[in-house]
Amino acid sequence: VQLQASGGGLVQAGGSLRLSCAASGRTFSNYGMGWFRQAPGKEREFVAAINWNGRSTYYADSVKGRFTISRDNAKNTVYLQMNSLKPEDTAVYYCAADRWGPLGTQSAGEYDYWGQGTLVTVSS
Repeated sequence: VQLQASGGGLVQAGGSLRLSCAASGRTFSNYGMGWFRQAPGKEREFVAAINWNGRSTYYADSVKGRFTISRDNAKNTVYLQMNSLKPEDTAVYYCAADRWGPLGTQSAGEYDYWGQGTLVTVSS
């Protein structure tokens, strides 16, 4: 499985961005998917996860109420809608696929495939 993240960019505080993660392969709909981020000088952290059919979602407390994860299995794509962005959201955002876990998880170690990352910069 190959994951291609896109949609990052420069946005002012309070603005919005939508990240996309396109996956190759025919078994995408079986995978739990997640978004993680890594800010300069910090460790990678969990942002959001979604189960195989999109009916269950999980969020880090820091983004709850501002970010929404969703997926379109017909398009092999998972999305991260980010609203009310803050400077502290600045990071490289990575999508990830959990081959053996259709329910979605917050643990980075559970994910088998990772995208290349897309940079989000939020200016104050």
